[in-house]
Amino acid sequence: MSAIGTLAAVSLDCQDPAALADFYRQVTGWEVVFSSENFTYLAGSDGGVRLSFQRVPDHPRPSWPDSAKQFHLDFSVPDLDKAEQQLLELGATKPDFQPGGDKWRVLLDPAGHPFCITTYTG
Repeated sequence: MSAIGTLAAVSLDCQDPAALADFYRQVTGWEVVFSSENFTYLAGSDGGVRLSFQRVPDHPRPSWPDSAKQFHLDFSVPDLDKAEQQLLELGATKPDFQPGGDKWRVLLDPAGHPFCITTYTG
């Protein structure tokens, strides 16, 4: 089957695009490639998929483990404990509900979007 398109970006709605982009810039090491009052884009040096942050002034904070979260990002890390500590220092929070056991952890970014960290690379 031939592709119709190529995934260019994943966009997260939020109230403060610059602040949320800065959090994920520190997580990924990616650079800001575009920023305005309402949008900020991050991209890695490989030129692949970008992360985008879009201002939605009345965006409700997502709730975990509520299914209304709609989606989440997964990040592969070499050490769960170390990555968790670093992410908490950057402003992430750790909810009580943790369904991953010792395989992955759920954290919330500063805007409340859930994301996972895992040592799984497959």
